[in-house]
Amino acid sequence: MPLNNFREILLAAIEESLSSLGDSPKQAIFFHLETTFKIKKEHIPSNLTEFTKALEGIFGPGASFLEKLIVRRLYEKLDLKFENGIDWDFLESVTRVEKHLMPKGECVVL
Repeated sequence: MPLNNFREILLAAIEESLSSLGDSPKQAIFFHLETTFKIKKEHIPSNLTEFTKALEGIFGPGASFLEKLIVRRLYEKLDLKFENGIDWDFLESVTRVEKHLMPKGECVVL
């Protein structure tokens, strides 16, 4: 799968997960990400580390709940099985999926 397609699917998973909070909260989060953390919505997939830090800044410990929603939705969109282990990590989960889907020879950039 080309990297751009994966990033589009990831962004869709992020949008759908944030929609579970309601449309107004989702729009407020995107506004806050852009104004406070300087992360535009369309650049989230290429700035996942900063996105994760921003979610933690906004939601504190509750960020992990949203991260799990995002990863579950991503796995669903790609017809993969999500397993929530003890050592679960958002960035590692997304990277693992991306590596699994990338053609050999292409590299993953977060």
